[in-house]
Amino acid sequence: MKTITRGSNNAAFGSTDRQGQPSMQRLTAFRRAFGAARTMPIRQFSAGIVQHRHTDINNLETKFEFTAESKKEIEIVLKKFPPQYKASATIPLLYIAQEQEGAGNWLTLAAMNKIAELLEVPPMNVYEVATFYTMFNREPVGKYHIQLCGTTPCMVAGCGAETIKKVVMDELKIGEGETTPDGLFTLTEVECLGACVNAPMIQVNNKEFYVSLQPTDKNLSIDV
Repeated sequence: MKTITRGSNNAAFGSTDRQGQPSMQRLTAFRRAFGAARTMPIRQFSAGIVQHRHTDINNLETKFEFTAESKKEIEIVLKKFPPQYKASATIPLLYIAQEQEGAGNWLTLAAMNKIAELLEVPPMNVYEVATFYTMFNREPVGKYHIQLCGTTPCMVAGCGAETIKKVVMDELKIGEGETTPDGLFTLTEVECLGACVNAPMIQVNNKEFYVSLQPTDKNLSIDV
């Protein structure tokens, strides 16, 4: 019978099982055994760091302005929402900022602050959206951002996402989360991209989908 030690902040820490061995010790032993037997690599989830980190190219002094072309796009977007609900344009404006000519396919702190100013919302409201969705890059990426889906369907279907990842890494000679020296390609593992029936798959620059991939597919041969 399980006994509970009085005065413990967490009853489980003072409990014993039927063999009289402390439950936490058995749990620790199980975790170690499971970890030792793991054959799949530990996944690095795609969210990255949530907190902003000042760098020489991304800090409170960094400047950002929308171009005349971007401003026209913003006007079109804002017309779709009542004035009191223009905060709903956060995602479209983040896209415009990220894809603006010269932006380098990523979002600076200044760009997010500018969007907050246009939408008349606290900057934190914009940060929350930009840090939640993997299509928004808060650090510099290559001209061609390869996003590899690593969730369950892509992991187990066909040859598996890990096989595709290795093919891309071998082809580009980079690791996951890295950019080629010439600045052309970045490989990132992300969460579900909504193409589960055609797994495994990759997405490039949030626009092009390559599905039902095999290691020998010509789509995995990088030629620019």
